[in-house]
Amino acid sequence: MSQPTIQIHPNDNLLVALQNLKAGTVITWNGNAITLRDDVPAKHKLTITDLAPGDPVLMYGVTVGKAIVNIPQGGLITTENIRHAADPFDYRGSDYHWTAPDVSAFANRSFNGYHRSDGRVGTANYWLFIPTVFCENRNLDVIKEALVNELGYGVTDQYKRYTHQLADAIRQGDSLSTISFQPGKPKQDRLFKHVDGIKFLNHDGGCGGIRQDSEILGKLLAAYANHPNVGGITVLSLGCQHLQTRDFLEELKTLNPAFDKPLYVFEQQESESEPQLITSAIRQTFEGLQEINKQQREPAPLSKLTIGVKCGGSDGFSGISANPAVGYCSDLLAALGGTVLLAEFPELCGAEQDLIDRAVDEPTARKFIRLMKSYDALAHQAGSGFFMNPSPGNIRDGLITDAIKSAGAAKKGGHSPVTDVLDYTEQASRPGLNLVCTPGNDVEATTGKAAAGATIILFTTGLGTPTGNPVCPTVKISTNTPLARRMPDIIDIDTGAIITGEKTIQQMGEEILEYCISVANGEVIPKAVQLNQDDFIPWKRGVSL
Repeated sequence: MSQPTIQIHPNDNLLVALQNLKAGTVITWNGNAITLRDDVPAKHKLTITDLAPGDPVLMYGVTVGKAIVNIPQGGLITTENIRHAADPFDYRGSDYHWTAPDVSAFANRSFNGYHRSDGRVGTANYWLFIPTVFCENRNLDVIKEALVNELGYGVTDQYKRYTHQLADAIRQGDSLSTISFQPGKPKQDRLFKHVDGIKFLNHDGGCGGIRQDSEILGKLLAAYANHPNVGGITVLSLGCQHLQTRDFLEELKTLNPAFDKPLYVFEQQESESEPQLITSAIRQTFEGLQEINKQQREPAPLSKLTIGVKCGGSDGFSGISANPAVGYCSDLLAALGGTVLLAEFPELCGAEQDLIDRAVDEPTARKFIRLMKSYDALAHQAGSGFFMNPSPGNIRDGLITDAIKSAGAAKKGGHSPVTDVLDYTEQASRPGLNLVCTPGNDVEATTGKAAAGATIILFTTGLGTPTGNPVCPTVKISTNTPLARRMPDIIDIDTGAIITGEKTIQQMGEEILEYCISVANGEVIPKAVQLNQDDFIPWKRGVSL
């Protein structure tokens, strides 16, 4: 380790511990000796100067809290001595100047993707099953059991085999301790070589609740059907639910009047029986799979990539290693004419002014301000607020306030201008950095990011988060090397070398973009895709942080 602490911004009055530090340790900062008053675990923060009650706590160059008691120089920052605080924000003009990074190494690069008739290019070719209502989830599960393993897309055979061995041991009176788990590998003998998977959007909506929930769900499902990574769709409907099939189809037509993918719809209440419904759906899906299997990957410029950036299970290193590295990758892609989607509005609290100042025009800035303020007001009406966003795991690993968490989370968006702001289910249409209104909740956010058009999601984590998305390959990036070593089954990229000083943020950012190109080519399959981590949770526009 080259140094024990780091100051992220010259205006900060905090240092971040890069390793466990004992009370009494003397560190040197800016030519001054600071004696630690407390043990400071790695990822946590200590004060550079004495702080009195009411004094602002600064990190990333912005206010991230206020002291509520006297904190001596070298004191550990905790939930007991500071509280969340953030600077006010408003539109103050649009004269942001950005110096794009050097993209000469990527200027003539391309990826091999699936070209759709609307001009977008997918990084995968999936068949998608959509229920218009939760009543059809069981039928989807039955179809999934029938199709996925049989066609070579399953990863659960290894657990079925293990369960069978345990059952046999009990039948024969043997000890269970004699049975060891033998990991298997995904099948390679796929019947449809150019179909990357069969995916299922099980959900709990479509009826009950309020009608607005069903309306938003219709827009969300239409966005997934229209997604560039989706080649064809099978829709299952009960028939009497709030979200009628015609409503879904109207949303799809509004979204894409020239929609031309294979799409089959089955209404259970119009079917002769459940077996007739399921066998008909399977048979027609096979016909559709034969059709989309004719599609093949073709070259496309990197400007056709749309990358969503997300963090989950964040720690005190997230804003120092993985998030800035992803941010540099975001800047590279923006400079190449691609699209970047930054969401999680509760985790932009405290970073608003910087994003507003980067907006390309006043309407874009005003839309962001309106969405942020209305979201926060809704949370307060429910007795909550953005300040309650950090989880126990976040706090344990150094993210003491929402503003500390948010200022680091915003680094995933890099420094390019904000070209557009999208409400939930709105589609990205402008290249560059787009802000997408979603909760911070990992799955609700990735669900919304894919709906906006992300064809790859970069997901940073400091604690380890086993999640993915049905239609958007999700790449897991660890903030620290111990996590990457502890959970190699879910981590794709390790940025811990930034913490140790072995690599720069720029070097890691370039490596991440290279990895994205390999994923877009279908050459590398992210761990979340290999494990079928297909998480999908629609946001009902209630209070979710």
